[in-house]
Amino acid sequence: MDAASPVIKLQSVQLSLSSGAGSVDILRGIDLTVGDGETVAILGPSGSGKSSLMAVMAGLERATGGQVQVAGEDFSALDEDGLARARRGRIGIVLQAFHLIPTMTALENVATPLELAGIPDALARAAQELEAVGLGHRLHHYPSQLSGGEQQRVALARAVAPRPRLLFADEPTGNLDGATGAQIIDLMFRLQAAQGSTFLLITHDRDLARRCARVIEMRDGRIVADHPAAQLKAAE
Repeated sequence: MDAASPVIKLQSVQLSLSSGAGSVDILRGIDLTVGDGETVAILGPSGSGKSSLMAVMAGLERATGGQVQVAGEDFSALDEDGLARARRGRIGIVLQAFHLIPTMTALENVATPLELAGIPDALARAAQELEAVGLGHRLHHYPSQLSGGEQQRVALARAVAPRPRLLFADEPTGNLDGATGAQIIDLMFRLQAAQGSTFLLITHDRDLARRCARVIEMRDGRIVADHPAAQLKAAE
């Protein structure tokens, strides 16, 4: 990892959310540096804070304390509009829920964010990305006409089409059967390798975490371990 020019640098990051019972601490003093091109798994059980950490790093959630620097931007100093602009074209996100627009075809779902990012020939690029994920024959199908695995392939094509510097995936196979999920993960790593993007995978699956080079383990809103994937202990 090139510590001199990290693509992500978090210092003493806190995230507290209000609830009926008062403030709830979700992230508790996170310090983290991620180098350009790294593959990193954020591993932990439900409620450990891993998805909230991803949301902060991806600019989907504003930290309530600490410093958040991502892809050369100080996320701590940006408002919601600024965060949206900072994400555009730089950060790709794949979630467990596909979040495709039901009234748009696969091609339109992938092309629209490209158009918003000001990328020329958006439809041609979108078609190329869908071809890369094996959906060149499904360009004009709507989400309701696609299987779950096909919908996640569209979501993946949409995330990688702008050639983002950062790719986040939060439990991307959670809504898929085992075989389809394995295909999606293989595809995701192939695309990441081809583009050289920094990849952060949020998961509770230790076997899946081993696919990354580095594993960060979380418990109760804190990082409790940070080591090469080869050192990850087997599930007990």
